Amino acid sequence: MTRDPAQRHTTGRGTPPQRSGSRTPELPPRVTITSPRTRAARARRVSIASEIDAQSRLGEVYVDSLMRSQLRLALAVVAALAFTLGLVPLVLHLVPAWGRIVVLGIPVPWVVLTLVAFVEIVTLGVVYVRRAERNEDAFSDLLDHR
Repeated sequence: MTRDPAQRHTTGRGTPPQRSGSRTPELPPRVTITSPRTRAARARRVSIASEIDAQSRLGEVYVDSLMRSQLRLALAVVAALAFTLGLVPLVLHLVPAWGRIVVLGIPVPWVVLTLVAFVEIVTLGVVYVRRAERNEDAFSDLLDHR
């Protein structure tokens, strides 16, 4: 360190502005402080797809999660179908007059069990496929973004 005021403020960062008549102490060079954990956390970057391919425990968790969501969806669709089609015989048993109604020569219970059931099965099939694809898309997005 020199005591010469003209050389005191030259540190390689440029010269700081001079104050008229005041003596400012020499500033130490700037130091960047980082945590040693920051580099350690970024060092290991393993994708979920590689975890699944390696059949590790983490990969099993992700695949099991997808399978559980698909199973929940399938059970919900089956429950909806069983509930609605299961109500038809119950309603016809509780209200026997509906069983004797005939439309265009066909008894109403047959129309309900064929036409309505067919439309419901197709509709639930379409809903199931769309939601299953949505689950798979969410799973593949998870694989892509990690």
